[in-house]
Amino acid sequence: MSQEIGRIKAIFRYPVKSMAGVHLERADLGWHGLNGDRRFAFRRLADQSGFPWLSASRLPQLLLYKPIGEAEADNDFPTHVRTPDGAELELQSDDLRSEISRRHGSPVDLMQLKHGIFDEAAVSLINVATIGELERAADRPLDVLRFRPNILIESHGAAPFAEDEWVGKTLRFGADDNDPAVSVVMRDLRCVMINLDPETADADTSVMKTALRLNANHAGVYATVIRAGELRIDQKIYLVR
Repeated sequence: MSQEIGRIKAIFRYPVKSMAGVHLERADLGWHGLNGDRRFAFRRLADQSGFPWLSASRLPQLLLYKPIGEAEADNDFPTHVRTPDGAELELQSDDLRSEISRRHGSPVDLMQLKHGIFDEAAVSLINVATIGELERAADRPLDVLRFRPNILIESHGAAPFAEDEWVGKTLRFGADDNDPAVSVVMRDLRCVMINLDPETADADTSVMKTALRLNANHAGVYATVIRAGELRIDQKIYLVR
């Protein structure tokens, strides 16, 4: 049994972990998330832990670096990165690596991973109503990119945090049984990333405090892919029980 619950309002890809997101009109959903999503990351060479990736929680200015060149290259990977100072550096260049190392204060190296670098699961989703409630309670506008979703959902209902009820269920993108689908596996427990303005990298701790107060610091959900296919803006979304 399936129920139409809304539509895709926006699609985002983050080619380099913690750098700026890229707005997409369409995207190929593969078995490891959106093709080209978080396939690159800077590794902290001095960190020998199981998660050595440099993120904006350690270097907020990473958010101000914008991957570019995907359209020109006609593939899922950027060719260059525009720095906060306006320079355009090749993604895999020593110049970019040196600049990030300098800002971080410790050596880093760029790595490309075939299946991506994800904190929990390969697909993240959040509802427009959830962001709206956080905006209302925090008394300030919140750019959706604070929440780093792959898919922004505009649901038919206005209830915030409705995503929590999707855990353990399937979301299908399209009316046909063979359309792409994901299994919602967990709520998204937020970190300090949502405090960071994606346009300035300035921090505001009230955002995370609001999420904590309203919904135990959860906003949005994570999902794994159970059927690959194409995603498009305005595609209808069905909850499959």
